[in-house]
This record gives sequence, structure tokens and C-alpha cells, in this order.
Amino acid sequence: MKQTIKLSLVAASVLALAACNQKAEEKPAELKLETEAQQQAYGIGASVGNFLQKDLEDKSSFGIELDQALLMRGFEDALAGKAQLDEAKIREVLTALDTSVREKQAEKVKLEAEQNKAEGEKYLAENAKKEGVVVTESGLQYEVLAEGEGKKPVDTDHVKVHYKGTLLDGTEFDSSYARNQPASFGLRQVIKGWTEGLQLMPVGSKFKFTIPPELGYGERNLGKIPANSTLIFEVELLEIQEEEKKAEAE
Repeated sequence: MKQTIKLSLVAASVLALAACNQKAEEKPAELKLETEAQQQAYGIGASVGNFLQKDLEDKSSFGIELDQALLMRGFEDALAGKAQLDEAKIREVLTALDTSVREKQAEKVKLEAEQNKAEGEKYLAENAKKEGVVVTESGLQYEVLAEGEGKKPVDTDHVKVHYKGTLLDGTEFDSSYARNQPASFGLRQVIKGWTEGLQLMPVGSKFKFTIPPELGYGERNLGKIPANSTLIFEVELLEIQEEEKKAEAE
């Protein structure tokens, strides 16, 4: 929180200083970025300006609109030694602002989580009616896209897979295909939907999993995967690695 307040104040200062300089001149000074010192100075200003722009946009997304004219006026007054708020009051109002932002952010996340849960339940109900979709006792839904002839793994095995994961709106949040690198892991190291689903797959198979939140990441908000997301995965089981290790030991 202290860092947020400090950065906000620095950003405000840079923005206001630019405004003050422009007022002092009828025409803006010619921009020169010839020397390393000039580039460093401009780089600091641009970096802080980028921070402020994003900070103001973030606050605006939560319904908090800050008056930029007052922001600049606060800097001008403080620079002239005529600030209308003392340091204690400034800390108080900025702390309150930070608290308000965090509360509104939490409210937004909660609302989105509720919407995601409702949309997921509707999608799962409709998807379960489609031909070829099997629903397990846990609520996992799967569809066989290609049936392999190999052995099925157990939950103590390590496997190698190719996969693609998307949200209900089609947004791709992860893909081993995109990295051109299969993933290897133990079946007990992944989300419940994968642990269960992969044990249904013979090696060489490709399945489509539709995973409800309780078998995925639940109420956790992971950025690319919002809270209460129903997830869709296309998964190819390439091999059971434990079998190779046992064979090498023999």
C-alpha cells in the first residue's frame, strides 16, 4: 500500500510538472533525446507516466474517477509551499483511496465469480445432452475424439501429454501445442478433473474434457483463469512415463 501511494504521488508530480512547464512557455520546448542523460530523464518520466495512466484506468474500471486538474493543482500548491492538506491528511486520504480500490476490486471479483458459476452450470447442463458426451459421478464431462489402444494410467503414474485449454468463450489460456513442447507430470500433481479424466484414456487417445470449477481451480482467481471458471481441455495422452522407467530398471 505504501508503495502504491508513493508511486501515485511521484506519477502525479511528473504529470503536474509537465503541465507547469508547458504553462511557462508559449511553445513546448523542443524534445531532444540525443544524450544518454536526456534519454534517462525522458525514460523515467515516460515510465512513471505509463504507471499513472494504467493506475487511473484501473481505478476508473472500479468506478473511481480522479480529477486530473486537481491532481496537478495539488502538485503546484505543494511545490509553492501552499498545499491545502498537511502530510498527515494526505496519508489519510490516500490510505482511504487504496482501501476503497481494494474493496471495489474484491466486489468485482466476487460478482464475476458468481456470473462464471451460473454460466458454467448452464453450459454443463446443455453440454451433457450432446451425443457422445459422458458425465461421470464427480461431474466431469468427457468426449472421446480419438480412441487409443494403449494402457490406461493410474493415479500414481507420470504421463506425457499434449493439450489445449480454453474458457467457455473460447479464450485460450494455455497450450502445449503453442509451445511445441508436450507436458509431463504426475497424475496427483494436477487438478482433479485431469487426475480423473486421464485415467479414462488409453495411451494414444485424444479426449475433450469439460471440467466444472470444483474439479478445476474453484474460487481462485488466477488471472487468465477467473474464479469459478468451467474449463475445456483437449488432451492427447502420448505415453505413460512410469512404464519406461520400470523397463529401464529391468
